[in-house]
This record gives sequence, structure tokens and C-alpha cells, in this order.
Amino acid sequence: MTQVPEQLVLRFQSLDAQRKSICLLSDGEDSIHADPEEFYAWVSSAMHAIQAAFGRDSAHYQSFQAEISAIQNNYIWERKFRAISGIFSGAKADVDGGHLFDLERSVTGEIFGDFVSAAKAALDEGNHTVAAVLACAALEDALKRYAQANGLRVDGETMDSVVNALKSKGLVSGAQKSLLTTMPKIRNFAMHADWTKITPQDAGSVIGFVEQFLLSNFN
Repeated sequence: MTQVPEQLVLRFQSLDAQRKSICLLSDGEDSIHADPEEFYAWVSSAMHAIQAAFGRDSAHYQSFQAEISAIQNNYIWERKFRAISGIFSGAKADVDGGHLFDLERSVTGEIFGDFVSAAKAALDEGNHTVAAVLACAALEDALKRYAQANGLRVDGETMDSVVNALKSKGLVSGAQKSLLTTMPKIRNFAMHADWTKITPQDAGSVIGFVEQFLLSNFN
């Protein structure tokens, strides 16, 4: 379960209170709609919060956006309002329950992306050992997080064990699987200061691999 930032939880609580305060207006017995000014003031903030929490590719965001896009002439019928409210409530429930897998992956990807950028810069400057250390640290942590996100218990395990666990569950395959086999060896050289055994090509291969791994699994 992801540790949800308190600020995000409070934001969803505030938006939920704002949603509940939106007036439902009646033009007759069968014509009930949400006050458009209040609704759009809320829905724009709610969409932003859902995107920040789950990402644009999440089911919550896609469903929320689809319902809003289907509104015609800015007239929010009660049924449409309740459908949109239901999607928001589902998103809020996941925030309250700590189920922010997309957020965690997105943040993780950004952090490790910084490591990769630093590793590339070091390699360009001729510091291939520094590049290897940075890239290997990013890859090892990324592999563990990816394994944990897929239900594997890898706390305290070596990189070799994590790689084997991913392979046994079929979470890596093809060329990625073959390349990953060589990574623990380079990692051990880098982390144990056995730097004479690391070449610029080794550092470049780890950087290339971790970059592709992050793009595939943490975007």
C-alpha cells in the first residue's frame, strides 16, 4: 500500500465537501440539474486532483473525463452529475485506502530519471565509474519496486535474487531478460569499488537498460 501524502488526502476531502454542497436545481418534476457555475468550479479542481493522484492513463481519470466530455450545452442533468460524483467517490476511496500505484510509479520514475540523467552526464565527462554507480543504484531500487508492485517479497534480497524472482514470474522476457542477466555482475563491481573491472561500455549498457526499464514500467 502506498503512503499517501496527507495534503492529497485533505485535498480530496475538501473536494468531496465541495461536491456535496453543489445545488441541484429543478425546472419541473422531471428536470433536475446541477448548478453549472458551482459544478464547473468543482469539476475542474476534481479532475486536476484525480490526474495528480492517478495519472491521465488511469481508469479514474479516463472515466471522469469521458463523462464530462459527454455533457451537452453545459446542462448537467442529475443522472450525469451522480455518475461523475460516483467516479470521484471511487477515486477518493482509493486515495483514502492508499491505493495510488500510478502515483508511486510516476514519482519513482521521476526520481530515477534524475539518477539516469546524472549518470549520463558523468559518462559524457569521462567518469564512467561514477556513471556505473549511479545507474546501478537506480536499477537495483527500480527492480525491487517493480517486483514489490507485482506481489513479490524482495526486501533485503540481493539484485541476483530479485532478477531471478522477476524471471520466474515472467515479469521480464525477451531481450530485456537476456540483458538483465548481466546487470548484477556490473552492479557488484560498482558497489564493491571494484572499478578496474568496469568499462565505459558497461556503464553505458546499464544506463541504456535502466532508462528503457523506467520508460516501460514507471511511466
